[in-house]
Parts: sequence; C-alpha cells; structure tokens
Amino acid sequence: MMLRVLQTVLTFLPFFATVVVAQPAGEPVLLNQLGFYPKSPKIALVRNASSDTYTIRLKGTSRAVFSGQLGPVGTNPHSGKQARVADFSALQTPGIYEVYLSDGAVSPPFEIRENIHRELAHAALKGFYYQRASTPLPGKYAGKWHRPAGHPDTVVFVHPSASSPNRPAGARIASPGGWYDAGDYNKYVVNSGITTATLLALYEDFPQFTRGFAVRIPESGNRIPDLLDEALWNIRWLLTMQDPGDGGVYHKLTNPKFDGTVMPHAAREIRYVVQKSVTATLDFAAVMAQSARIFGSFKRQLPGLSDSCLAAAEKAWIWAENNPQVYYDQGFMNRTFDPDIVTGAYGDRNSADELTWAAAELYLTTRNKKYLTAIDLQATSPLPVPSWSQVLPLACYSLLRHERTLPSEAKPLLRTATAKLLAAADALSDDLAKTPFYTAMGRTAGDFVWGSNAVAANQGILLLQAYRLTNKTHYLHTASGNLDYLLGRNATGYCFVTGFGSKRVLHPHHRPSAADAVAEPVPGLLAGGPNPGQQDQCNSYPGNNPDESYTDVYCSYASNEIAINWNAPLVYLSWALEALHEK
Repeated sequence: MMLRVLQTVLTFLPFFATVVVAQPAGEPVLLNQLGFYPKSPKIALVRNASSDTYTIRLKGTSRAVFSGQLGPVGTNPHSGKQARVADFSALQTPGIYEVYLSDGAVSPPFEIRENIHRELAHAALKGFYYQRASTPLPGKYAGKWHRPAGHPDTVVFVHPSASSPNRPAGARIASPGGWYDAGDYNKYVVNSGITTATLLALYEDFPQFTRGFAVRIPESGNRIPDLLDEALWNIRWLLTMQDPGDGGVYHKLTNPKFDGTVMPHAAREIRYVVQKSVTATLDFAAVMAQSARIFGSFKRQLPGLSDSCLAAAEKAWIWAENNPQVYYDQGFMNRTFDPDIVTGAYGDRNSADELTWAAAELYLTTRNKKYLTAIDLQATSPLPVPSWSQVLPLACYSLLRHERTLPSEAKPLLRTATAKLLAAADALSDDLAKTPFYTAMGRTAGDFVWGSNAVAANQGILLLQAYRLTNKTHYLHTASGNLDYLLGRNATGYCFVTGFGSKRVLHPHHRPSAADAVAEPVPGLLAGGPNPGQQDQCNSYPGNNPDESYTDVYCSYASNEIAINWNAPLVYLSWALEALHEK
C-alpha cells in the first residue's frame, strides 16, 4: 500500500485460530503460531532465557518429547534486544506442542503435521472474495461477514483529467467489479497489476495443484480453478478501465476523497475514472498478455476472453509507446482540474520496469520479436524485491518459468535473468544466523517500510523462484522462514494474518471489518506490518524501533491496513509451500 492522506467462510480453522485473547507484550518465545511440516526446519526465538536448555511438551501434558540446547545470544541491530535460537527441526512426530523454559515461560501452541498451511492458504485467497466490489456477499459464501452489494459502478464519470474525444469530461461509463484496493473502497489499476499477476503466476507455476484447490466462492465447480475465477473478478474490471478509443488505461476509479468508516453499500459518493498514465497502461498490458496466455487453455469455458485480453494488451502497448512520459501527477492534476482527487496516488515517475515487464509478457504470449527487443533486464540492478512501483522482477520470473519453450533468440535474456535472480536470492539467504529473526526478512532496517509484511512475502516468492530454478533446499527453507516470520517469529509476536494465531490482529484498518457488527475482522487478510514511518500518527505504537513499529488499532493505516498487493504474495507463498511439500 502506498502513502495515503487518510486512511471462506472456512470450513474449519486450526485449533490455535480459536484463541482470541492476545498474549502480553514481550512474549518469551517467538515462533510460527500455526506450526510446521514434519520434515521442515523448526525454529523459535527465545528472549530473556534464564537457562541454556528448553523442552517441548505435548500440549496440555507435562510429558517432554524433546529437549534442546539454546544457541548463542544474538543482538537485534534494530532494537538492541537479545534472543537465542531454539532449533527443534529433529522433532517430526505429528502433534500439538508447546515450548517450555526452565523459568516456567511457555510458547504459544503449535502443530506439526502435513498440510499445516492449508487453512491459511484457503483463507488468504478467500480474502479476495471479501474484497469484491459491485456484488453482494451472501451468507452461503461469506458466513457472518455477509453484506449487501456496494459500489455498483454502473455509472462512473469521466474526470476532466481523463477526457478524450470519444469520452469527454462528464461522460458516463460502466466499470463494475474488481476488488477494493485496501482498507478503502477505491480501485487502482497500478496496484491491481502486480496483485493479479502474482495470482496468475501462482497458477502458471503450480497448475495441477491449484486446479484441485477450492475455497468456496460462487464460481466454485465451474471447471475453472477457484484461483483463476477470483483473478477473473478483477481482470474483467480491468478491461473496463481501457479507453476503447485510443487504448490508454485510466489510472484509477475513485471517489474524490476517502469514504468514512461505513459498509460498502452505505458509501454513495460520486465516482470517477481519472487520468490515463503510462504506468497503469503498461501494468494493464502485462496482465492482459499473461491472462491471454493462461485463458487460452479455457476457451470452451470462456470463449473469446483470451483473444480479447491479447487485443487489449497490444492496444495498450501502442498507447504507451506513443505516450512514454504521461505519468500520473495528482498534485498537478488537482491544480488543473476539478474536483480535486485526494485518494491513493500510486505515483511512479519511472516506467522502465513496467515497460520491460509488459514487453516480456507480450513476447511470451505472441513470440513477436518487437517485444523481445524492448526487454531490458538491466533497467534495475541489483534485482529488487517486487512491489507495485518495481515490477521488473516479474519479467525475470515469467521468462524463467517459460525458459524451456523459448527460442534461441531469448537465451541471452535467460542467462541475465538467472544471474540476477540467483544473486538476489543469495543476498537474502546467506548467513541467516546473523539476522535478527533467523530469516531473510529484517536483514536491514530498509525492509521495514509501509507494507513491510508484503516485503517478507515477496522475498519468499523470490526465494521460491530460485529454488524452482536450482532445486537447492536452502532457498526453500529460507522462503519458509519468511512465512514463519509473518505467522509469529517477529519482534512484535503477532501472527499478522487475521483469523489466525494465538496473538492475532483484531483491529485492522479495514472499513468492512470496522463497520460491520461482527467482533472478529474478516479472516485471511495480511496486516501491513512494522513501519517506523508511523505516518498515521496514532499514539499507540510501542516505540520507534523499525521492527516493532506496529500497533493493532484501526487508526493505524500505516502499520495495520490491509491491501490486495500484500495478500497476493501471501497467497502465493502459502499455496506454493503447500504444493512443494506435497511432492
């Protein structure tokens, strides 16, 4: 999620998801509060240990099934606090356990079993269903979080900044569907780009696994994987955001200002599509080219969709070629046009990465050499972790997942992509024992930005891409460690996914969760995570340490908002680990 001026029903949840009372601050044992696969690494961090040993007992008993020696004392560079590692990877027997220390301190309960993250993976994808705009969520699918339809978006006005000959200012268009972007009710093409692409990439990487993974949405059982059905809810909306006259894509569909804390059906402000931008148009082109490639295998179920997506992608590419400097500048727009728009800007003044990503996806789908020559993998070096404003890694991922089918003309690009990806993965996975949480996440204070939990999840995806490329297990284990971070092995002790963990997020910055009459928030949503910027100026942060700058209160949109581009890498990471551990 970017800076803002304001801002499933599961058939069963694991045993630890039924506990709603948070632990006190300063938990002595930090670990994945869901648990571990039998043969996976099992790491906990112990703070303020009074002895060198620990034991693990079956939950509710005094019988020790494992004992171990704590590792050496490590000092967290972000806070100066000390902790020791408990490595109980040798414990592989399924069961529900707790870590005990000699002073009587005990960890949250955790489980060892196969498919340990299956319920989490279901919930993370189902979280997108709860973000659907323009449709009711009936109790049959949404359970106690059911709600009427909000924002039909069948009458949306063309903002003066978006005027074109065939669609002048004030013209009415229909743009229903899509996902609410975050804790607010607006819809943004740029953020939808990386979000949708991440879900589609999961399908391309694990097609067989995703075909058998149902999450109970209205489309379930229609011979299309639920993962793709959910992505389609947003893809169809994205298609409405292209001006059919020239191929440019509106940057966002939005109210002039953010809605209050009300349910979607109670928010009735006038909505606009605003200025076209080169970044939105190239993100759109990339997603549509990827969609055309994937849905070409579903022509019987979805006749014409693949062709429509490809035509839209190619038309968008032409617009971007002709308008390379048309960036979204909300300040300039507001000085020039009325009404002012003060919702999330997603402004980005560098489109080199979007150009490379769109070119890569169009080349993979069409094999047209004009797109190949536009791919520049050196546009950013070293390879960064993906974000809404930095999508060049997505080009590397896509090229490498299709390397076996690419002609010789693409081989130099593949060598570059491989080298950049493995260098980035090595930088994340080397010397984990020297990192604060024994994870790739948190290696530097720079990891703790707005949406830091998405940094952790996207690091995990990058590591899994390296694992798929090399079959080196340390990449897989490091990726798994980042999921452990999200689920409790972090400085706050929170499990950051709503509905899960013994110390859980209860008050996310999410309007439906705050405005409904349900005590628990919508499940399966990833909170933003520690953010030392603390831009919301809530007064309940525990301090300024980068890795502890999180507070579970609604006012904290800087640390406790949810966003679709954060949930998508959580979906990928949890689903991919399930798929890989099934093999």
